[in-house]
Amino acid sequence: MPSPFRWRRTPRRRGLRTPRRGRWHPPADDHPQGPGRPSPPPRLLCPERVDFDPRPVTADARPDLLPALAHAFVSAAERALLHGVLHDYRETYDTLPVVRGRIRHADQLRRRPGVPVPLEVAYDDHTPDIPENRLLLAAARRLLRVPGLDPEPRSALQRLTARLDGVPLLPAGAPSPRWTPDRRNARYAHALVLAELVLRGASYELGDGREIAVDGMLVTMWRLFEAYLARAVGEALRLRIGGRPEPQDRNFSLDVAGRHALKPDLVHYLPSPRDGAMRQAVVLDAKFKTRPQRGDLYQMTAYCVRLGLAEGHLVYASGRPGVVEVPVGEGRLRIWRHVVYLSRPWRSLASDIDALAASVDTARSGPDTRR
Repeated sequence: MPSPFRWRRTPRRRGLRTPRRGRWHPPADDHPQGPGRPSPPPRLLCPERVDFDPRPVTADARPDLLPALAHAFVSAAERALLHGVLHDYRETYDTLPVVRGRIRHADQLRRRPGVPVPLEVAYDDHTPDIPENRLLLAAARRLLRVPGLDPEPRSALQRLTARLDGVPLLPAGAPSPRWTPDRRNARYAHALVLAELVLRGASYELGDGREIAVDGMLVTMWRLFEAYLARAVGEALRLRIGGRPEPQDRNFSLDVAGRHALKPDLVHYLPSPRDGAMRQAVVLDAKFKTRPQRGDLYQMTAYCVRLGLAEGHLVYASGRPGVVEVPVGEGRLRIWRHVVYLSRPWRSLASDIDALAASVDTARSGPDTRR
């Protein structure tokens, strides 16, 4: 679930900006994202975990068009059109039955000598048919063809195309309209840069040579990481071994009274070989950290004991994989530590998730250490 964008720092208390519905982990000297916190790939975004910031920041262009760009383009285009669609005067040559503007006497005499009507005229038309609006319309229609576009930006793009009524469509294969920044189109400038990016089939990415002004966003990264891993690994397991994934499963509690709920990020259910009923077979928890902590082992041990499983899986955003064996009664639990490296190119993450699902399946199929 890839996507672009940048994290914004503020000098206040050496911390990152705090969104209303979540917190950034404060940074430390040894890592730009904080002690023990991995640097996340800005493309890994779930829209429900993101708050958009209307103030532009800068980013690099990237060579492929991603659905998340639609959110930024819609936001920029709506601000551009906040005070109405931009119009401009354009000199128009036409043939009319009445006088409008001025008569083109030379053309009239050459084409219709001695004939009073129709008249060859030239006039200045105050029209929305200008390069800026043609560029916005072309970009909106291009984004509407991107697969995987969410319903909300799709509806906003459709409203945008309706507001640009009277603006002609670009013919297929035509070059992008050229525009020149000036005081008249200053409110369009941010949206027009993104529109050109869309028409080139590109997106943007946080990088060193930042040239493009884009919308910032505020992200609750640990929630985003958990949501992404639960959804992606659950789907990979479903395709590999069948069954039913339950991200953020809340069906189990630690106590009999049900007052202390367990909240594993993923529980995968498989049909029981005895009666065919769906029973828990895999438990996985994502940790947005670079180093494991003792509390993670305590937490996963509780999950495994309560769910009756001999294997548990912790997935970190950095570090080294491994396994810890925990004695429980007369048997042992194996708690596997997996790593999904967020610094890898996003196209490689899909293969990493498949490899993670294969490791989980292999561990599940191994010898049962419970007694």
